[in-house]
Amino acid sequence: MSRFLLQHHHQPYECGAVFAAFKGRTSPLRRRVTLASCLAGGHAIWWTVEAASELEALALLPEYVAERTTAVHVSEVEIP
Repeated sequence: MSRFLLQHHHQPYECGAVFAAFKGRTSPLRRRVTLASCLAGGHAIWWTVEAASELEALALLPEYVAERTTAVHVSEVEIP
């Protein structure tokens, strides 16, 4: 398994649709705390996930959200 940072961006008017997209869909990301900038006006959400590929990482999201998300392969590093 690899680690991916899912970086999602949407327009201010899309906030409600983004959050509603998770309703009625089984996702391990639903009801999980993550980082978002919506309340500060940035309209971005970030998740760190484990998946075998970029496509599998994006498949954890509802299609509406995944279409506006990029998956970046990341790993932990120690900063000296």
